[in-house]
Amino acid sequence: MAPAATDAEGVDQTVLTLRKVLTSESEPLARRFRALFSLKHLACLQPPTGQTLPAIEAIAAGFASRSALLKHELAYCLGQTRNAESVAHLQQVVKDSEEDAMCRHEAAEALGALGDAGSLDILKKLRDDASELEIIRETCDIAVDRILWENSDEKKAEKLKPSDFTSIDPAPPMPLAASEPSIPDLEKTLLDTKLPLFQRYRAMFALRDLASPPDLPTAVAAVNALAQGLKDPSALFRHEIAFVFGQLCHPASIPCLTAALSDQQEAGMVRHEAAEALGSLGDEDGVEDTLKKFLNDPEQVVRDSVIVALDMAEFEKNGEIEYALVPDGNIPAAVPAA
Repeated sequence: MAPAATDAEGVDQTVLTLRKVLTSESEPLARRFRALFSLKHLACLQPPTGQTLPAIEAIAAGFASRSALLKHELAYCLGQTRNAESVAHLQQVVKDSEEDAMCRHEAAEALGALGDAGSLDILKKLRDDASELEIIRETCDIAVDRILWENSDEKKAEKLKPSDFTSIDPAPPMPLAASEPSIPDLEKTLLDTKLPLFQRYRAMFALRDLASPPDLPTAVAAVNALAQGLKDPSALFRHEIAFVFGQLCHPASIPCLTAALSDQQEAGMVRHEAAEALGSLGDEDGVEDTLKKFLNDPEQVVRDSVIVALDMAEFEKNGEIEYALVPDGNIPAAVPAA
C-alpha cells in the first residue's frame, strides 16, 4: 500500500479532508456521518497507524457541533477505538453539565467500553450524585461495573459465546453455561428491574447473539424477547434495546421499532435509536415510507436521525459495502480532494 499523502506540515490528507467534512456545519448531516464512520475506521485500526491519533483528534473536534445526534455518535465511536488517547476527550464531555444529556450518556458508556480504570472516580461521582439526570446515573452505574469486570479475575474465568458483532458493548453477554441458554430465562433476567442494570444488559446481549444470523432457529424468539424490553421503565434501557435491533437488522423487529418511533410521548433518545435501527432495515418493504413520515417531527434529534436513517436505507438498497466516505484507498472517493 502506498504511504498516506501528507501536506507540508505532515498532516495526513485523508484525515484532514474527512475532518473538514465532519466539522463543517454547512455539510449535510448524512455526509458528516459518513465522514465520521470513515474516521472511526482509521481510529480503530489495530495495530495503530500514523492515521490513528489524527483520526481520534478529528473525531473529538466534532464535539464543537450544534448537533446532539452527531456528538453522541462521536462519543460512541471514540469508545470503540480501544485507544487511551480517546479517554480525555470523553471525560471532558461527561463532566460538562451544560452538554446535551444524550452526549454525556454516550461519553460515559464509551469510557466503560474502553475499560479505563482511571475514569472510575469520575463515573462513581456522577453515579452517586442525586442531582444528576437518571440516564447519566444509570449509564455511569453500568460503565463502572463494566470497567470493574474488564479488569477482574471473573472475566478471565468466563467463557463467552463467540459473537457475530465486533462492537465493544456496554456489557458482555452472559457467560456460556453447561446447558444451552434458555430464551425464557434470559428474558426473565432482561426484564427484572430488581437486578443491576449491568446484569440485565448481559442478558440483552446474550439474546442479541441468539438472534444472529437472522435465520438462526432461536432468532425470532430472541427478537420477541428483546422487544419486551421496549416496555421497560428506563429510557436508557429502551434505547439500548433499539440500538441492538439496529445491529441485528432482523425484520421481526420492525413492528416494535415503528411503534417506538411513532410514540410522541417516548423519550427522544429512544425514538432516535428506533429511527436509525429502521434505517438499517431500509431494504425491507415499507420502512422508507415509515421514516419519511417523521422528517418534520417536532423533536430535532428525531428529525436528524430520520435524515441519517434514510441515507442508511439508501445505502442498504444500493448494496454498498461500507457506510462511509472512504471504503478504501488513501483519498476518500466521495470527498473532493482539498
